[in-house]
Amino acid sequence: MEITLRKIEKKDNEVLAKIIRSCFHDFKVATAGTVYEDPTTDHLSELFRQINSALFVVEIEGELGGCCGIFPTEGLPEHCAELVKFYIHKDFRGQGLGKNLMEESIDFAKMSGYKSIYIESLPEFSTAVSIYEKQGFTYLEKPLGNSGHSGCNLWMIRQL
Repeated sequence: MEITLRKIEKKDNEVLAKIIRSCFHDFKVATAGTVYEDPTTDHLSELFRQINSALFVVEIEGELGGCCGIFPTEGLPEHCAELVKFYIHKDFRGQGLGKNLMEESIDFAKMSGYKSIYIESLPEFSTAVSIYEKQGFTYLEKPLGNSGHSGCNLWMIRQL
């Protein structure tokens, strides 16, 4: 099986938006105040042109399977970035692809000079949350930064 990890390209926008939104349906997660309703979800390649940001995608036999990235969200502490857009299509879960995407994103954050990574999530995404825990993220009592995703109620951070 041919697996490729690479940065997002414009041609990925539509498929990634579908993958991201499908995860909310798969896990029966409320969409208000989340990336589901965020207009940038349909134009991720443009969003990730920002300096010190990257969105990685995984292709399996040429088919997009998911994404994960690093973004310098406004309002975060100095030298802190947000781990964002961590979504895997249901057909590709449980194969370690999410872990690979996350590790690629964390490596990018380190190479970009970030000292910590922040995450916002929801308890319904329990598999992702358990991966965050295994990767050394610890819980916070309140959100950091201005992600605009008021629907999230789990906040975590990891020092690099």
